[in-house]
Amino acid sequence: MNHESALQSVHQNIKNENLVRHMLATEAIMRALAVRFNENADEWGLAGLLHDIDLELIGEDMSAHSQRAAEMAQQLGASGAVCHAILCHNGAHGEPFQTLMDKALYCADPLTGLITAAALVRPEKKLSFVEVKSIRKRFKEKHLPPGLTENKSPNAANWGWNWMTLLPSD
Repeated sequence: MNHESALQSVHQNIKNENLVRHMLATEAIMRALAVRFNENADEWGLAGLLHDIDLELIGEDMSAHSQRAAEMAQQLGASGAVCHAILCHNGAHGEPFQTLMDKALYCADPLTGLITAAALVRPEKKLSFVEVKSIRKRFKEKHLPPGLTENKSPNAANWGWNWMTLLPSD
């Protein structure tokens, strides 16, 4: 499986452009984390790109989310590791985190909302103008994007991570 075929499948299954942008942003974060952890950036990127490929197919049934996405990724030829990371990113299934990629995707997913919020408060409203220090400041706000609340962070804390450690240094 390659990036082009995965992206084509994303566009076939997801019509909401904001969701596509979220998936691309998650891919970018996963690629950066793979480099940071000396892992396979292409494989990690695919996990980020495909993690929400099922959202428009499952409708409101969030209990099916990520199970269907993992199946779709497998059908597209993604590795078992990518499929497992996709399955784990929805904590509702109770699937155990087995690899660094599993943990990274779980944590990277909600970060896209924080990064987007940091871009939207800038006059340019472009990601290219966002600095890491701006993202770090957003963590101090009362109203964080979904997924960055205390409800999701205990897993990261158990791994010795916090949201700040996933960001590059200033």
